[in-house]
Amino acid sequence: MGFRVLRVMNNDRIAPGKGFGPHAHRDMEILTYVLEGHLLHRDSMGEQHVVGPNEIQAMSAGSGVVHSEFNASETESVFLYQIWILPAAEDLEPSYQQIAFDPSSRRGRLRLLAGPEKDREEAMTVINQDARFYAAELGSQDMVKHNLGSERHAWVQVARGCVNLNGQSLSEGDGAAVSNERELTLKGSEGGGEVLLFDLP
Repeated sequence: MGFRVLRVMNNDRIAPGKGFGPHAHRDMEILTYVLEGHLLHRDSMGEQHVVGPNEIQAMSAGSGVVHSEFNASETESVFLYQIWILPAAEDLEPSYQQIAFDPSSRRGRLRLLAGPEKDREEAMTVINQDARFYAAELGSQDMVKHNLGSERHAWVQVARGCVNLNGQSLSEGDGAAVSNERELTLKGSEGGGEVLLFDLP
């Protein structure tokens, strides 16, 4: 049933030429983060885009939207995370955003990719919730810290490799729900890893 406003964390591998046919959503903020391959998105707002690595897609389903997601390739598989976040209000106008970012911008640091307001320094998507989504690639010698505000919580998802979170070892596919902590320390384990961090109300 989710953790705080983080409702769903889908980790999908889609075979060449396969995907999810048209289906409806409402009152949900949907983030798509592709690790490998390319995903073809179509929706009832008239948006049609291909999403690949080093991009973030944000769709606000709002008052209702129909969309489909298919592997854009007939030869390569797609590996992705699709994340659903509950919005702060219902029946908002549906919207679509997609930005690309330099992969070096998440190496050894937490790169903000979605939040409630734009960052003046870096391109990002805006969602209708007081939640923030970061991604980081951590080499075996890398360490990053993230401070959690009072009454804030976090979800940490290991997308690839292995990391250490506040002394706990996590491997690919592991997720950690965090409450009653003021500081998160993330370190790359042997071989390093890629981690997704959600700062949540």
